[in-house]
Amino acid sequence: MSTQASIRPDQLPAPIRSYLAAHAARDADTALRAFAPGAVVVDEGTTYRGTEEIRGFLSHAGAAFSYTTELVGAERAGDGRWVAVNHLEGDFPGGVADLRYRFVMDGDRIAELVIAP
Repeated sequence: MSTQASIRPDQLPAPIRSYLAAHAARDADTALRAFAPGAVVVDEGTTYRGTEEIRGFLSHAGAAFSYTTELVGAERAGDGRWVAVNHLEGDFPGGVADLRYRFVMDGDRIAELVIAP
């Protein structure tokens, strides 16, 4: 049984914090370094597998819109599992969204990331 516990965002593992900061800054190369070579990212129903597909995702995610991102929550969701909650505001449809970034870690690298409301 997995137990979820709210934590302070600064208690997220360093690779997750690094990814979130780099992604918010639209620095795809730095964000990519947080991922394991065989990592998987799922966003808006599309799955990206491995370094090159994830690089493409990082380079294009949200590029059509202007928005701000604020890390508003974090949870430990079990062994090697973490959740970060980002609040977005911008010119995308709806204008406001809270997205949950569900991470699975493999050692000090991100093995899986699922982004969903």
